[in-house]
Amino acid sequence: MKTVDQLLLLNQEWAARKAGEDSAFFTRLAAAQNPHTLWIGCSDSRVSVDTITATEPGEIFVHRNIANLVSSTDFNILSVVEFSVEALKINNIVVCGHENCGGIKAALGGPDHSTFRFVTGWLKNIRDLYRLHRDEIDAIDDDAGRANRLAEISTIEQVNNLSQAYTIQKAWDNGCPLRIYGLMFSLKEGRLRQVFEKFAP
Repeated sequence: MKTVDQLLLLNQEWAARKAGEDSAFFTRLAAAQNPHTLWIGCSDSRVSVDTITATEPGEIFVHRNIANLVSSTDFNILSVVEFSVEALKINNIVVCGHENCGGIKAALGGPDHSTFRFVTGWLKNIRDLYRLHRDEIDAIDDDAGRANRLAEISTIEQVNNLSQAYTIQKAWDNGCPLRIYGLMFSLKEGRLRQVFEKFAP
C-alpha cells in the first residue's frame, strides 16, 4: 500500500516525465480546461476515468459517487451538471456503471453495511429499483449475474433521472445537441459498452 509520501514522490516523477515529453503540457493545463464530456461514475478505485478512456487531464469533467447515482435532491451533482452544460458547453454526458459494484451488491443484501448510516440511506434508490425488477433479477442463477444486471438497470435509470434535470431540459428546449449515454465497464475485460442513450425529444 502506498503512503502519502510515496504518492508525492510518484507525482514528482510523473510531473518530470510529462514535462520531458511535452514542455508545454503544464502551460496548457494551467491555462484553461476544455472538456468534451461530463463523466458521472462510481467512486470505485478500480474505475479510473482517464485510464480506461485513454484520455489526458482536461478532456473529461468528472463527478463520482457510490454506485454512480443521479438524484434530484443531490445539489452536488446538479451543480456539476449545470456548470458542465452551461459554463463548459459540454454536449456529451456519460453515466457509467460497472460490474462487481460494491454499492449494488450491498443493495442486493450483500455484506452488512447497516452500521454505515449515510451509505445505507444513499443506496435506498437502488434497493427500490431491485424491488421493481425483482422477478427478472432473481431469475438469474448466480450472485454476480444478479448484481451486474442490477448495475445495468440502475445505470439506465440514472440516465433517465438525469434527463429530467432542469439544466438538461433547459438545454434541450434551447436546441442544444446534448446526448446522455449509459455505459457499463467490465473489470474483467477492461472494456466499456453502451447500454442506453438519451437525447432531445
